[in-house]
Amino acid sequence: MAGIQPHIEMESLEEHYVIEEDECLINRGPTDKRMLYLGAAPNRYYPFSLFSEDCGWKEIWNIVLSRTKVVFFSNKINLLVPCGPLAVLVDLVTGHQGSVFLLSLLGTIPLAERLGWVTEQLAFYTGPTVGGLLNATFGNATELIISIHAMKSGMIRVVQQSLLGSILSNMLLVLGSAFFYGGIVHSNKEQVFNKANAEINTGLLLVVVMGLLFPAVLHFTRTELHVGKSELALSRFSSCVMLVAYVAFICFQLIGQRNVSIPVNEDESEADGSSDDKEAPKITNWESIIWLFILTTSISFLSEYLVNAIEVRLLS
Repeated sequence: MAGIQPHIEMESLEEHYVIEEDECLINRGPTDKRMLYLGAAPNRYYPFSLFSEDCGWKEIWNIVLSRTKVVFFSNKINLLVPCGPLAVLVDLVTGHQGSVFLLSLLGTIPLAERLGWVTEQLAFYTGPTVGGLLNATFGNATELIISIHAMKSGMIRVVQQSLLGSILSNMLLVLGSAFFYGGIVHSNKEQVFNKANAEINTGLLLVVVMGLLFPAVLHFTRTELHVGKSELALSRFSSCVMLVAYVAFICFQLIGQRNVSIPVNEDESEADGSSDDKEAPKITNWESIIWLFILTTSISFLSEYLVNAIEVRLLS
């Protein structure tokens, strides 16, 4: 082919993207051109290489630009993304830590939301089990990154309060909201759950509660053999037990229970042809991995400004 002229038609950012590519982008046969449907069924989605030898930089730039629009302009909450660069600018120009804290917090919100969205896109290629684990892991990435920066700065109390708030919100707010909105959306259907999965999650919750409760009881009752040292040793042992329990849970999900989740009235959903069956990935698997790295790095960068602002306000 003498040249490559991809044609991109975008009716809106929430509609399907149709990308027409040459054989240098899609090496799937002798045909000259193929249509790539990013909103069609998954079996009609063909990955391609952006760095083919025959592809020009202009075509690569157009494709990267279109993917960036899909990631950053498909949700209204992304209007808060400029708050991140503004936080850095305010810190360099004025040094007003109150404004830096507010802008960093606002800038982290859309990045965390996009991180969850990219993880969901990657789940299309990994399957529901691995995708669920990825979603659960990267869903807590923002909190984990902020906690690491806070611990590096010596703000142990901030980390403790963050963990407590996370536990309470997931046990009460998230679970209650899931039941409430699930009953509204599926008002004419019966919501079911897997008994074995619920028992495993309850057991893990019990391990976490004991891991947090025993060192606290030892501290407040003052029954440790060596003041401070016994409590620290028990805390470290509890953390190791929780890590082993989490790894065992992952192995159980990946190996022992591949079909552990049950959809809401699966037979009725298949008969009705629900929208979930028609949903398809908007970006490729490699693009999802690249965006995971970019968003995680951006969250880590903003979290440092956020924690520094908290530290300055605590010392002032």
